[in-house]
Amino acid sequence: MKVLSAAPVLRVSDLASALTFYRDVLGFTVEFEYDDYVILEIDHSQVHLAKPAAGKPPGGGTVYVFCEDVDEYFGKIRARGAKPASEPCNQFYMMRDFTINDPDGNQLSFGRALSAEERARI
Repeated sequence: MKVLSAAPVLRVSDLASALTFYRDVLGFTVEFEYDDYVILEIDHSQVHLAKPAAGKPPGGGTVYVFCEDVDEYFGKIRARGAKPASEPCNQFYMMRDFTINDPDGNQLSFGRALSAEERARI
């Protein structure tokens, strides 16, 4: 078996509000929408959004998105009104990242691996 990709399913209380946030603020595009389920994509990564289900309330999900130019992306989403929970910074786990929460409290982190030079300074 060869794994090609994986996509988290995040539970949201209001799909319309969530779509506005993910599309207009974070820059995702809608790839598929049916009833209470939406597939969003940014470059080659997907996030699936779904309404709450029995035993699966909204919020509480966590996604780490590996990307390039994390600082540039941070600036773009700030310009669109995003209020990230943290600023991009170099972490002890050898990533440069920041975190933002969606309207339901699902946490998304965007980050890239530190260069050898950046790792030497930690």
